[in-house]
Amino acid sequence: MKSLRIYTIPFTGLKLGKHQFEFDVTDSFFDEFDYSLVKKGNLKCVVELEKQETLIILNFHITGYIDLNCDRCLAPYPQLLDIKEQQIAKFSEEEIDEDEEIITLGKSDHEINIAPLIYEYINVSVPFIATCGDEGNTEYCDKEMLDSLEKLAANNNNEQEDEIADPRWEALKKIK
Repeated sequence: MKSLRIYTIPFTGLKLGKHQFEFDVTDSFFDEFDYSLVKKGNLKCVVELEKQETLIILNFHITGYIDLNCDRCLAPYPQLLDIKEQQIAKFSEEEIDEDEEIITLGKSDHEINIAPLIYEYINVSVPFIATCGDEGNTEYCDKEMLDSLEKLAANNNNEQEDEIADPRWEALKKIK
Protein backbone atom coordinates (compact mmCIF):
# COMPACT_ATOMS: atom_id res chain seq x y z
CA MET A 1 0.00 0.00 0.00
CA LYS A 2 3.02 2.29 0.11
CA SER A 3 2.76 2.82 -3.62
CA LEU A 4 -0.67 4.37 -3.04
CA ARG A 5 0.94 7.19 -1.00
CA ILE A 6 1.44 9.12 -4.26
CA TYR A 7 -2.35 9.46 -4.45
CA THR A 8 -2.56 11.67 -1.36
CA ILE A 9 -3.20 15.40 -1.50
CA PRO A 10 -1.88 17.52 1.39
CA PHE A 11 -4.47 20.25 1.86
CA THR A 12 -3.27 22.05 5.01
CA GLY A 13 -0.81 24.36 3.22
CA LEU A 14 -3.16 25.21 0.38
CA LYS A 15 -4.80 28.61 0.09
CA LEU A 16 -8.54 28.96 -0.30
CA GLY A 17 -9.58 28.47 -3.91
CA LYS A 18 -9.05 25.98 -6.71
CA HIS A 19 -5.98 23.79 -7.13
CA GLN A 20 -5.30 21.13 -9.76
CA PHE A 21 -3.49 17.80 -9.34
CA GLU A 22 -2.68 15.11 -11.91
CA PHE A 23 -2.15 11.41 -11.26
CA ASP A 24 -1.24 8.52 -13.54
CA VAL A 25 -3.19 5.32 -12.93
CA THR A 26 -1.30 2.30 -14.29
CA ASP A 27 -1.06 -1.45 -13.73
CA SER A 28 0.81 -0.99 -10.44
CA PHE A 29 -2.20 0.91 -9.05
CA PHE A 30 -4.55 -2.01 -9.71
CA ASP A 31 -2.03 -4.52 -8.29
CA GLU A 32 -2.52 -2.93 -4.86
CA PHE A 33 -6.18 -3.97 -4.74
CA ASP A 34 -6.99 -7.65 -4.21
CA TYR A 35 -9.88 -9.13 -6.21
CA SER A 36 -10.06 -6.12 -8.51
CA LEU A 37 -12.23 -6.32 -11.63
CA VAL A 38 -9.59 -4.35 -13.48
CA LYS A 39 -6.05 -5.71 -13.66
CA LYS A 40 -4.45 -3.47 -16.29
CA GLY A 41 -5.02 -0.01 -17.61
CA ASN A 42 -3.52 3.33 -18.47
CA LEU A 43 -5.49 6.31 -17.21
CA LYS A 44 -4.89 9.93 -16.32
CA CYS A 45 -6.75 11.35 -13.33
CA VAL A 46 -7.06 15.13 -13.04
CA VAL A 47 -8.37 16.30 -9.67
CA GLU A 48 -9.54 19.85 -9.17
CA LEU A 49 -9.55 20.60 -5.45
CA GLU A 50 -11.57 23.60 -4.32
CA LYS A 51 -10.72 24.50 -0.74
CA GLN A 52 -13.28 26.51 1.21
CA GLU A 53 -13.53 27.50 4.87
CA THR A 54 -15.54 24.47 6.02
CA LEU A 55 -15.21 21.95 3.21
CA ILE A 56 -13.23 20.68 0.24
CA ILE A 57 -14.81 19.89 -3.12
CA LEU A 58 -12.96 17.34 -5.25
CA ASN A 59 -13.83 17.17 -8.96
CA PHE A 60 -12.42 14.08 -10.69
CA HIS A 61 -11.90 13.68 -14.44
CA ILE A 62 -10.47 10.27 -15.32
CA THR A 63 -9.68 9.42 -18.95
CA GLY A 64 -7.87 6.56 -20.62
CA TYR A 65 -8.44 2.85 -21.11
CA ILE A 66 -8.60 -0.36 -19.11
CA ASP A 67 -7.98 -3.87 -20.44
CA LEU A 68 -11.04 -6.12 -20.35
CA ASN A 69 -12.03 -9.47 -21.87
CA CYS A 70 -15.04 -9.55 -24.17
CA ASP A 71 -17.97 -11.50 -22.69
CA ARG A 72 -19.03 -12.62 -26.17
CA CYS A 73 -15.81 -13.80 -27.88
CA LEU A 74 -13.37 -13.80 -24.88
CA ALA A 75 -10.83 -11.63 -26.74
CA PRO A 76 -8.91 -8.99 -24.76
CA TYR A 77 -9.64 -5.41 -25.77
CA PRO A 78 -9.10 -1.87 -24.42
CA GLN A 79 -12.23 -0.24 -22.96
CA LEU A 80 -12.13 3.54 -23.19
CA LEU A 81 -13.25 5.45 -20.10
CA ASP A 82 -14.19 9.08 -19.55
CA ILE A 83 -15.33 9.55 -15.95
CA LYS A 84 -16.42 12.75 -14.23
CA GLU A 85 -17.26 12.56 -10.53
CA GLN A 86 -17.44 14.87 -7.52
CA GLN A 87 -16.66 14.21 -3.86
CA ILE A 88 -17.19 16.53 -0.90
CA ALA A 89 -15.03 16.47 2.23
CA LYS A 90 -16.23 18.41 5.26
CA PHE A 91 -14.18 19.66 8.20
CA SER A 92 -15.85 18.46 11.40
CA GLU A 93 -14.94 17.06 14.80
CA GLU A 94 -17.85 14.64 15.00
CA GLU A 95 -18.19 11.62 12.73
CA ILE A 96 -21.11 11.83 10.31
CA ASP A 97 -22.23 8.23 9.79
CA GLU A 98 -25.63 8.86 8.25
CA ASP A 99 -24.27 10.49 5.10
CA GLU A 100 -21.97 8.24 3.07
CA GLU A 101 -21.57 10.81 0.31
CA ILE A 102 -19.51 13.22 2.43
CA ILE A 103 -16.04 12.47 3.80
CA THR A 104 -15.42 13.84 7.28
CA LEU A 105 -12.01 15.40 8.02
CA GLY A 106 -10.90 16.17 11.58
CA LYS A 107 -8.49 18.79 12.92
CA SER A 108 -5.66 16.25 12.97
CA ASP A 109 -6.10 15.40 9.27
CA HIS A 110 -3.72 17.22 6.98
CA GLU A 111 -4.02 15.20 3.78
CA ILE A 112 -6.63 13.19 1.90
CA ASN A 113 -5.94 9.86 0.19
CA ILE A 114 -7.91 9.70 -3.05
CA ALA A 115 -6.73 6.22 -4.17
CA PRO A 116 -9.88 4.45 -2.90
CA LEU A 117 -12.05 7.02 -4.67
CA ILE A 118 -10.21 6.61 -7.97
CA TYR A 119 -10.44 2.82 -7.64
CA GLU A 120 -14.17 2.97 -6.92
CA TYR A 121 -14.94 5.33 -9.81
CA ILE A 122 -13.04 3.14 -12.29
CA ASN A 123 -14.62 -0.12 -11.11
CA VAL A 124 -18.13 1.31 -11.10
CA SER A 125 -17.65 2.48 -14.69
CA VAL A 126 -16.75 -1.02 -15.95
CA PRO A 127 -19.60 -2.11 -18.24
CA PHE A 128 -21.87 -4.82 -16.87
CA ILE A 129 -21.54 -6.75 -20.14
CA ALA A 130 -18.17 -6.07 -21.75
CA THR A 131 -18.23 -6.56 -25.51
CA CYS A 132 -15.51 -5.58 -27.94
CA GLY A 133 -17.86 -5.33 -30.92
CA ASP A 134 -19.94 -2.42 -29.63
CA GLU A 135 -20.65 0.53 -31.90
CA GLY A 136 -19.58 -1.38 -35.03
CA ASN A 137 -15.97 -1.74 -33.86
CA THR A 138 -14.99 -5.33 -34.61
CA GLU A 139 -11.24 -4.74 -34.63
CA TYR A 140 -10.65 -6.85 -31.51
CA CYS A 141 -13.32 -9.54 -32.07
CA ASP A 142 -12.21 -13.16 -32.27
CA LYS A 143 -13.96 -14.21 -35.50
CA GLU A 144 -13.19 -17.93 -35.02
CA MET A 145 -14.88 -17.94 -31.62
CA LEU A 146 -17.97 -16.15 -32.95
CA ASP A 147 -18.24 -18.63 -35.87
CA SER A 148 -17.96 -21.57 -33.46
CA LEU A 149 -20.67 -20.10 -31.24
CA GLU A 150 -23.00 -19.63 -34.22
CA LYS A 151 -22.49 -23.25 -35.33
CA LEU A 152 -23.20 -24.54 -31.83
CA ALA A 153 -26.31 -22.37 -31.55
CA ALA A 154 -27.61 -23.60 -34.93
CA ASN A 155 -27.02 -27.27 -34.00
CA ASN A 156 -28.70 -26.77 -30.65
CA ASN A 157 -31.80 -25.20 -32.27
CA ASN A 158 -32.14 -28.10 -34.73
CA GLU A 159 -31.91 -30.67 -31.94
CA GLN A 160 -34.53 -28.84 -29.88
CA GLU A 161 -36.98 -28.78 -32.78
CA ASP A 162 -36.58 -32.52 -33.39
CA GLU A 163 -36.79 -33.42 -29.74
CA ILE A 164 -40.18 -33.27 -28.02
CA ALA A 165 -39.94 -32.37 -24.37
CA ASP A 166 -43.09 -34.15 -23.22
CA PRO A 167 -43.79 -37.79 -24.30
CA ARG A 168 -47.57 -37.17 -24.10
CA TRP A 169 -47.32 -35.07 -27.27
CA GLU A 170 -45.87 -38.10 -29.09
CA ALA A 171 -48.91 -40.12 -28.05
CA LEU A 172 -51.21 -37.39 -29.36
CA LYS A 173 -49.40 -37.37 -32.70
CA LYS A 174 -50.07 -41.12 -33.08
CA ILE A 175 -53.81 -40.50 -32.81
CA LYS A 176 -53.75 -38.65 -36.16
